[in-house]
Amino acid sequence: MGDILDSNDVVLKVDDSIIEDSVPLLQKLVAEVVGTFMLIFVGCGVVVTNLNNDNVVTLPGVAIVWGLAVMVLAYSLGHVSGAHFNPAVTIAQASTKRFPVQQIPTYIIAQLFGSILASVVLKVIFSDKENRFVGTLPAGSNLQAFVVEFLITFLLMFVISGVGTDNRAVNELAALAVGSTVLLVVLFAGPITGASMNPARSLGPAIVHHEYRGIWIYLVSPILGALAGTWTYTFIRYTNKPATIPKSASFLKGA
Repeated sequence: MGDILDSNDVVLKVDDSIIEDSVPLLQKLVAEVVGTFMLIFVGCGVVVTNLNNDNVVTLPGVAIVWGLAVMVLAYSLGHVSGAHFNPAVTIAQASTKRFPVQQIPTYIIAQLFGSILASVVLKVIFSDKENRFVGTLPAGSNLQAFVVEFLITFLLMFVISGVGTDNRAVNELAALAVGSTVLLVVLFAGPITGASMNPARSLGPAIVHHEYRGIWIYLVSPILGALAGTWTYTFIRYTNKPATIPKSASFLKGA
């Protein structure tokens, strides 16, 4: 979930080409591991707490936690790795040449590792009867889940593209806008699909708990939705002005 810093740090070519910066790849990967770990640990942790305590947190509470987690992590790590924490975001950014294709595998591995690690830690903390499956499962039909995941990921990536790639947007509030979007879609789609929007978020818990029902939906649909969202905004943002990304917009940095 890119910046222009100064002339020594970042080079941005016009027409949506890849942003280049001075942050070493290893630092970016560590940031993606840490960010994804914290996102899954906090987000899935509140789900377990809610289930184990008679829904004391409530659905709005869970949605707020997910939205805040995305927001604070984006502000904290966006300037290092781009704060993707999501293979669908990484792939979508690469499709519009805002992220180097050769770094896709390492980013996805880092994100999946962070998700698995967080799921393992949660499983250890909440053991025995408290050991809940923190992954995502369709509440209805597979078709319903596929369509919902596609649409909510489309919205998420559309917002990310709008606030993080367009210099006409109020980029200082980019992370707030993205976090708010996550909050909104969790309120709507949480009871239907778990509101994943993130293959790593679903696959990590699935691997740890050996629960793969409907997992293909959460691997395919978010990627397609993210691609559709970023390409739709890329189409409508067309301008004759050179593309620039303000310092505060960190969702594309990491090239």
